[in-house]
Amino acid sequence: MRTVRLGAKAPARWRAFVCGLAFLASCMLAATASAWMPHLATLFAGELTPDPEAKLPAPTRYSYRGIHTTVVQGVETPLRTTLEATVPAELGNVLAFYRTELGKLGWQELRDGAVVSADHVQLAFVSPVGPGMLALDRRDSSTTVNLVQKNASVATNANVMPEPGQAKLVFSNISETDATLTINDRTLKRAAGTRAVSLDLSPGKYSYEVSVPGHPATTHVLNLAAGDTWELTVGRDGEEWSPLLLY
Repeated sequence: MRTVRLGAKAPARWRAFVCGLAFLASCMLAATASAWMPHLATLFAGELTPDPEAKLPAPTRYSYRGIHTTVVQGVETPLRTTLEATVPAELGNVLAFYRTELGKLGWQELRDGAVVSADHVQLAFVSPVGPGMLALDRRDSSTTVNLVQKNASVATNANVMPEPGQAKLVFSNISETDATLTINDRTLKRAAGTRAVSLDLSPGKYSYEVSVPGHPATTHVLNLAAGDTWELTVGRDGEEWSPLLLY
């Protein structure tokens, strides 16, 4: 998938793969052109107030904001929803905003593994529908926000839920020829028109190779975190798509 940011002229690219169910990854930007230049009175206001239109908690003051989702075809509820934003405010104020607003929604902060410093925050949560993560970073005179919510029931029903403490990799071939994935000393072959195959792996960095007859083999490195599900897809033209974080 190619992410299209505000102001770009290229349309968002939609991708699908078959794994019993078909997955459709979309990148939707919730912000309008005003995301790049909010009103000055709002930009320099002292208090951060929640935007009632945001799909995940976000302040009304921002210089950029985007929402990205992965969904199962035919199911409106996303597998994974990610909010990215740049907020012209101190990191401490943004952190206080999110602890307050997430708490109102029933998110429970997990203290184990929490990182809170002057220029970086990394927190894990349990939300009403599944795991949640918040990352804040100080950049110039602003704070960047990366907020993620996963839906555990959707992932379970779609058979893409990783085993506890593991990561899952889904390999799909929607081309008109055979495709082969080699990773972690294992070789997975998928014939044209067959369903995707999944593989549970321990967290870590893995070098992998995708080969398709008539195309040069490609080798990349994928960093798998516990609890995440990634998709590798060979498109209809036989070209490998960029890895997609499904869940």
